[in-house]
Amino acid sequence: MHAMVRNLDITLLRTFVAVADHNGMTAAGNALHLTQSAVSQQIARLEDLSGALFIRERRTLRLTSNGERFLGKARRLITLNDELWADMAEGAIDGLVRLGAPYDLVGTWLPPILKTFSQAHPKVDLRLVCLASPELLTAVADGALDLALIEEPVGKPDGECLAVDRLVWVGAKGGAAYLKTPLPVSMVAETCAFRPVVLRALSERDLAWRTMFESGSIDATRAAVRADLAVTVWLASTVPDDLHILPFGENLPKLPSLAINLYHAKGPLPRAVGELTQQIRHSVSVPLIADQAIP
Repeated sequence: MHAMVRNLDITLLRTFVAVADHNGMTAAGNALHLTQSAVSQQIARLEDLSGALFIRERRTLRLTSNGERFLGKARRLITLNDELWADMAEGAIDGLVRLGAPYDLVGTWLPPILKTFSQAHPKVDLRLVCLASPELLTAVADGALDLALIEEPVGKPDGECLAVDRLVWVGAKGGAAYLKTPLPVSMVAETCAFRPVVLRALSERDLAWRTMFESGSIDATRAAVRADLAVTVWLASTVPDDLHILPFGENLPKLPSLAINLYHAKGPLPRAVGELTQQIRHSVSVPLIADQAIP
């Protein structure tokens, strides 16, 4: 006698992934255009089938061990469902997508996103543009880019916030550049989104500083910092293993968090652009890094 076939509701899985990515039901509801009550009901239905997926902690939710195991499989099932649906409904996706991103996100956040997207949609002509965030914002507004990841102060109303990460001081392991006066600071470019934030923090503490190197190349900045010629400032999630996050202190003022926001060109999104937008939303999951997590 054959066992009864049971089918999972993709809508429930999609809601579960959104809650996990946004660490809460209200934010997930906003992303899915659902009420908080509807999200709560869907999670309850899924937990009736699978067991507890979240631990409620004040205003946030944390995945249980069961939820952590469930999350990866849920993502894969959603992706496969969307690919099959797209193929049945409209055939293979093609067209041009122009994606912009800051230099620091290109080597850290984007590779797995772009690999997954290109494998799912090999006919799409995907072009990547690397610029500083202010320049990317202008390019999206002018229609020169379809999508862009922008690093901005938290709370900007125009973009869709994907994650919030903390700015940290970065130096060579065992280095002493951060002890020098004036403080040698290496920036990738004068248009870097971090620059006004860093200069304001230094000014508020009345700390002397000098620009050590500006070339528009994150590789050059990394080399200068690795050689202990200067310190720099990056998002905590992008700091390479061969460099060290420096503690805030007398020479290094505390820095704020920044948001990574998603912007897209005005008007209806072409199908390929919409698919990449969804891929970015589903793939990006960098939690807010609490103050105590930074030395």
